[in-house]
Amino acid sequence: MKHIAVIGAGTMGNGIAHVFAQSGFEVTLIDVQEEALKRALATIGKNLDRLIKKEKISADDKSETLARISTSTDISTGVAHAELAVEAATERTDLKLRIFEEMDAAAPAHCILASNTSSISITKIAAATKRPDQVIGMHFMNPVPIMKLVEIIRGFSTSDETCAAVMELSKQLGKSPVEVNDYPGFVANRILIPMINEAIITLHEGVAEVEAIDTVMKLGMAHPMGPLQLADFIGLDVCLSILEVLHKGLGNPKYAPCPLLVNMVTAGHLGAKSGQGFYIHTPGSKELVVSPSFA
Repeated sequence: MKHIAVIGAGTMGNGIAHVFAQSGFEVTLIDVQEEALKRALATIGKNLDRLIKKEKISADDKSETLARISTSTDISTGVAHAELAVEAATERTDLKLRIFEEMDAAAPAHCILASNTSSISITKIAAATKRPDQVIGMHFMNPVPIMKLVEIIRGFSTSDETCAAVMELSKQLGKSPVEVNDYPGFVANRILIPMINEAIITLHEGVAEVEAIDTVMKLGMAHPMGPLQLADFIGLDVCLSILEVLHKGLGNPKYAPCPLLVNMVTAGHLGAKSGQGFYIHTPGSKELVVSPSFA
């Protein structure tokens, strides 16, 4: 594979485009908003600058990486020559199905269609295409340029050839791919998100405060980040969406979202992306202050 299309220029999309381009692939980054594409390129540039500062790449490497990335606001045009198209749009089933229908209609017959979804059924996504054997999940972890894991999710109809090709491709990116089957939440979020929900329930029931909960998990369980801080980083709306997928897909009340999480998302307190979640997040600052709601 030489030509990769990435649909969605947000946090995950620009990270995926970054790692492919840095690994020598020609990348077309696609988003309906031109401004989002400009922000994505600026973010990739800043992340490459950090690598230069750490002496992991040279200034020439940065220039060559950025030169491999082109942009488009049209899916059909953007995937026309792709050998792999990776969808990294918002975690909404209706949106992903629509994107896959468009990709399927415009991409070459040999092109593999992958989704970076963190919880939505690959089998359901594949059913929206005429090539379900060439549809697969490619769930990168955030931040993409740093995290090694990629969950490779096989849908019901995903072929052995498709899975093998994407596993090998992930290794070419310097990642560690792990093959999993298509069940709600896969492995990473099947385990992680209920833990985060339980931390929110612990706060909601008054067992402990925000910093105490995070400190217990960091110092007692050797987690690099507490679950409430991590929830802010992931996005509380994303956490809620994944819990709803787990709850509906598995039919078990243990996956029911905490009412506090539902209220926070309804109020627009989404974590780092909105500036306020369990903590106050100031752009350009790593300092965390507990939100006044929980102080």
